[in-house]
Amino acid sequence: MSGSAAAAAAHAVNEAIKASGAIVKIDSSEFSRLISRMDDGLVIEKEGGGFLNSHYKYSTSYKGFVFYCKSKEQINVPTRLEKISARHIWVPQ
Repeated sequence: MSGSAAAAAAHAVNEAIKASGAIVKIDSSEFSRLISRMDDGLVIEKEGGGFLNSHYKYSTSYKGFVFYCKSKEQINVPTRLEKISARHIWVPQ
Protein backbone atom coordinates (compact mmCIF):
# COMPACT_ATOMS: atom_id res chain seq x y z
CA MET A 1 0.00 0.00 0.00
CA SER A 2 1.45 3.37 -0.98
CA GLY A 3 1.87 6.19 1.53
CA SER A 4 -1.06 8.14 0.10
CA ALA A 5 -3.29 5.04 0.09
CA ALA A 6 -2.36 4.31 3.72
CA ALA A 7 -3.09 7.91 4.68
CA ALA A 8 -6.46 7.74 2.91
CA ALA A 9 -7.29 4.48 4.71
CA ALA A 10 -6.32 5.97 8.10
CA HIS A 11 -8.45 9.04 7.36
CA ALA A 12 -11.43 6.83 6.45
CA VAL A 13 -11.08 4.90 9.72
CA ASN A 14 -10.92 8.15 11.72
CA GLU A 15 -14.04 9.47 9.99
CA ALA A 16 -15.91 6.22 10.69
CA ILE A 17 -14.97 6.44 14.37
CA LYS A 18 -16.20 10.04 14.53
CA ALA A 19 -19.47 9.06 12.83
CA SER A 20 -20.11 6.33 15.39
CA GLY A 21 -20.18 8.84 18.25
CA ALA A 22 -18.70 8.52 21.71
CA ILE A 23 -18.03 5.07 23.11
CA VAL A 24 -17.88 5.15 26.90
CA LYS A 25 -15.96 2.42 28.72
CA ILE A 26 -17.39 1.69 32.18
CA ASP A 27 -16.84 -1.05 34.74
CA SER A 28 -19.09 -4.09 34.85
CA SER A 29 -20.95 -3.04 38.01
CA GLU A 30 -21.85 0.32 36.43
CA PHE A 31 -22.91 -1.46 33.22
CA SER A 32 -25.17 -3.71 35.26
CA ARG A 33 -26.74 -0.69 36.99
CA LEU A 34 -27.18 1.04 33.62
CA ILE A 35 -29.06 -1.83 31.99
CA SER A 36 -31.22 -2.29 35.10
CA ARG A 37 -32.54 1.27 34.51
CA MET A 38 -33.38 0.64 30.85
CA ASP A 39 -37.05 -0.01 30.00
CA ASP A 40 -36.18 -1.58 26.66
CA GLY A 41 -33.21 -1.84 24.36
CA LEU A 42 -30.48 -4.10 23.09
CA VAL A 43 -27.44 -5.55 24.85
CA ILE A 44 -24.67 -7.15 22.82
CA GLU A 45 -22.65 -9.86 24.57
CA LYS A 46 -19.41 -11.54 23.48
CA GLU A 47 -17.87 -14.41 25.43
CA GLY A 48 -14.14 -14.67 24.91
CA GLY A 49 -10.85 -15.90 26.25
CA GLY A 50 -9.82 -19.43 27.04
CA PHE A 51 -10.66 -21.98 29.71
CA LEU A 52 -8.61 -20.31 32.46
CA ASN A 53 -8.88 -16.76 31.15
CA SER A 54 -12.53 -16.37 30.11
CA HIS A 55 -14.19 -12.97 29.99
CA TYR A 56 -17.25 -11.27 28.59
CA LYS A 57 -17.62 -8.03 26.63
CA TYR A 58 -20.84 -6.04 26.59
CA SER A 59 -22.16 -3.08 24.65
CA THR A 60 -25.40 -1.12 24.69
CA SER A 61 -26.75 2.25 23.63
CA TYR A 62 -28.31 4.62 26.18
CA LYS A 63 -29.40 8.24 25.71
CA GLY A 64 -27.29 8.72 22.60
CA PHE A 65 -24.09 7.16 23.93
CA VAL A 66 -22.62 3.72 23.37
CA PHE A 67 -21.48 2.03 26.59
CA TYR A 68 -18.95 -0.80 26.70
CA CYS A 69 -17.50 -3.00 29.43
CA LYS A 70 -15.41 -6.10 29.93
CA SER A 71 -16.25 -8.48 32.78
CA LYS A 72 -14.75 -11.66 34.21
CA GLU A 73 -18.27 -12.87 34.98
CA GLN A 74 -21.40 -12.97 32.89
CA ILE A 75 -23.76 -10.06 33.55
CA ASN A 76 -27.43 -10.85 34.11
CA VAL A 77 -29.37 -9.07 31.35
CA PRO A 78 -33.02 -8.36 32.29
CA THR A 79 -35.49 -10.30 30.14
CA ARG A 80 -37.22 -7.08 29.03
CA LEU A 81 -34.04 -6.25 27.06
CA GLU A 82 -33.10 -7.98 23.85
CA LYS A 83 -29.72 -9.73 24.00
CA ILE A 84 -27.59 -10.66 21.01
CA SER A 85 -24.54 -12.91 21.20
CA ALA A 86 -21.84 -11.49 18.97
CA ARG A 87 -18.87 -13.19 17.35
CA HIS A 88 -16.79 -10.06 17.91
CA ILE A 89 -17.11 -6.64 19.57
CA TRP A 90 -14.62 -4.08 18.28
CA VAL A 91 -13.95 -0.88 20.17
CA PRO A 92 -11.57 1.72 18.70
CA GLN A 93 -8.51 2.40 20.83
